[in-house]
Amino acid sequence: MKVLISNDDGIFSPGIKSLARAMSKLAEVYVVAPDVEQSAVGHGITVRRPLRFKHTAAAGLEPIPAYRVDGTPADCVVLGVHLLGRPDLLVSGINIGVNMGLDLTHSGTVAAAIEGTSLGIPSIAFSLDVGSRDVLDFEPGALEAVRIADWVRQNGLPPKVFLNVNFPAGKPRGIRITELSTHHYEDSVLKREDPNGTPYYWIAGKPTGDEDEGTDLWAVRRGYTSITPISLDLAAHEFMPQLRAAFVDG
Repeated sequence: MKVLISNDDGIFSPGIKSLARAMSKLAEVYVVAPDVEQSAVGHGITVRRPLRFKHTAAAGLEPIPAYRVDGTPADCVVLGVHLLGRPDLLVSGINIGVNMGLDLTHSGTVAAAIEGTSLGIPSIAFSLDVGSRDVLDFEPGALEAVRIADWVRQNGLPPKVFLNVNFPAGKPRGIRITELSTHHYEDSVLKREDPNGTPYYWIAGKPTGDEDEGTDLWAVRRGYTSITPISLDLAAHEFMPQLRAAFVDG
């Protein structure tokens, strides 16, 4: 089995190193990741400038082949597939910080899995709750990631579906299959002025959301690994009959 690994924290992130080394025990692995952090870029694709694709021994992943791209996580998946060959599985992460609930569309980690899924490749996004810890331990999550990836290898995933996985801080108590929560960042806009007195702005925010039982946030906050199946079919099918009745003649 051939596995492509990407992320949005960049090729030098400790999370991608832990994931790649763990996955290398299961399959042939190669890494294609951004050369700098690309958190919160979403599913952006670079089309207005050329991209650089460079083998990077300095990533510290040898003998695993590792390449860096001066673009987004989705760019990395596209280049990895076209330049290095189509993988049997795509995994993204392990992200530093959770990607849950309403945050998914912002996440570059999740975007890599979305791009893989759109190309027909079984894909999984992995993220770790950092909690209040100063030292992050990716190893428990990396071991769990191998178990989940091996299941996907054997069983596959439905068309247009990927898995969004969030690990708790510390050793997981087990796994829960979850729905999306309302987890999101409560936005705020901070105004500053440059030395010329011209205003500029920072978009900031703090995480919030309801811990309804059975959701990703509920599971991770209680020490469980959360697995949420996500479909790329965003259409609100249940609303279509009402719209047809209103707008479709005959």
